Amino acid sequence: MRFGPLLASALIVIGLAGCATRPDASDPEAVAEFEANNDPLEPWNRGMYDVNNVIDAAVLRPAAVVYRAAVPPPVREGVRNALGNLRAPTILMNDILQGEMDRAGRTAARFLINSTLGIGGLVDVAAWQFGIPGHGEDFGQTMASWGVGEGPYLFIPVLGPSNVRDLTGAGVDAVASPWFWFGQGEVVEALRWVRAGMTVLDAREGVLDTLDTLYATSLDPYSTLRSAYRQRRQSEIANTGQVAPDAAGSTGFGVGLGVRLPPAETQPSR
Repeated sequence: MRFGPLLASALIVIGLAGCATRPDASDPEAVAEFEANNDPLEPWNRGMYDVNNVIDAAVLRPAAVVYRAAVPPPVREGVRNALGNLRAPTILMNDILQGEMDRAGRTAARFLINSTLGIGGLVDVAAWQFGIPGHGEDFGQTMASWGVGEGPYLFIPVLGPSNVRDLTGAGVDAVASPWFWFGQGEVVEALRWVRAGMTVLDAREGVLDTLDTLYATSLDPYSTLRSAYRQRRQSEIANTGQVAPDAAGSTGFGVGLGVRLPPAETQPSR
């Protein structure tokens, strides 16, 4: 059962990659727009974006609002810290695969300190007491550092913005994580689902205000979100910008720096 979502993701990637088509070279404006957006599957992606909005309006956003209202900020921060700590082995693997041994040492130190002194990662003692800040790293970034192109932009319901490389990387990270293989039985499986649910909830709460602003002000939220995602991923691949615990998965909202919105055309004032 744990391989089901990964297999589905792989089939989606293979199918969509085969559907991508480039505009005719006789239309240079269309070719330029195609290359700038990297979204040859835009009609399909916009359909998935609409599906995501239905799910978000019915489930994800209301749950995030209730979570923010009911759970005090220190507790939410503890949950985010713990989720980030659980991703440390995956981050460590990708640090090593990228040859970033200094970052790998800091990741290992953070995991050791926070898992013990930090009560299983609930408190970020490594940053607080030892001055070792967190950072996110995933196999999508690792493939980018190896020169693998991003492939077509994708929008996956619930997961959010992605691309062929990052979606593939998410599957590799999931399988490579020790928590994927650790333990068996109904209790362990239930804990996996709890972790997945809390990851989605934490990620959605983290971008609650940002997305509310986006939907209220942007003439085309889909395009703005696409641009924000691609800019953020470029920053993460280059290891620039603010460091942050990578609490969520390796694609979509809540990864590393979260969603940073570029300047966007807004609705005219009335």
